[in-house]
Amino acid sequence: MILDFSGVRLAPDRTAVLQHLGIPPGSQISERIEHLYASGADLFSRRAAPAGIVAEIAMDAFAELYRGEGRNAPAGPVAEIFPRAEHLAVFAVTLGTPIGTALNQCFEAGDFALAYMLDALASVAADEVAELAERRFSSTLRERGWATADGVALRYSPGYCGWDVSGQKRLFAYLQPAVIGLTLTESCLMQPLKSVSGVLIAGPRTIHRFRPTYDFCERCEDRTCRHRLRALFATRPAIH
Repeated sequence: MILDFSGVRLAPDRTAVLQHLGIPPGSQISERIEHLYASGADLFSRRAAPAGIVAEIAMDAFAELYRGEGRNAPAGPVAEIFPRAEHLAVFAVTLGTPIGTALNQCFEAGDFALAYMLDALASVAADEVAELAERRFSSTLRERGWATADGVALRYSPGYCGWDVSGQKRLFAYLQPAVIGLTLTESCLMQPLKSVSGVLIAGPRTIHRFRPTYDFCERCEDRTCRHRLRALFATRPAIH
């Protein structure tokens, strides 16, 4: 299923963008930063070209895909969560080539401050597009009769939570995201860079609960799982 984002106005969360740049919430923002933010947001709005693809996958097929090249951590959240899923899908979303081109042009022109601001905007926006994919997959399941009252679909990506980045190879082989202009390098780097891929695991929200105490958690620099889990169990979204 190709995800149609036409008509979607991406507006990266300002607080998240500033935090990405190391500016804590509530900080007084200088006039120079405000100007950079406005310029970056304008450039982003003109260059972002989001696209996405989702493909459902059977449990046994995903188990083989996840096994990949055998480089995953011995234990991890994905391996423990997906066998309890009610529905599985692999996905990929991207902001498109124009954003990468704009970033390169900023660096080539020596406008490093604008480049860093645009990079932060695009990084936050890529995650927001991935969240859109989560919601679209959940909505599709609901329309088909998925009746789990507290069901939710959450994404997990290669390179995180013990799923080795080499898992991208089998994921791309199954999903074939070249149809949305997304390819993979030999080192498993996605092109365009501002892209997100992984698996959408749908089931009762309780299956997604885990403690970030695995060996690899100490080496993790993002720690975004903590915020996602906190938000997941703080509210119960309405069922549509």
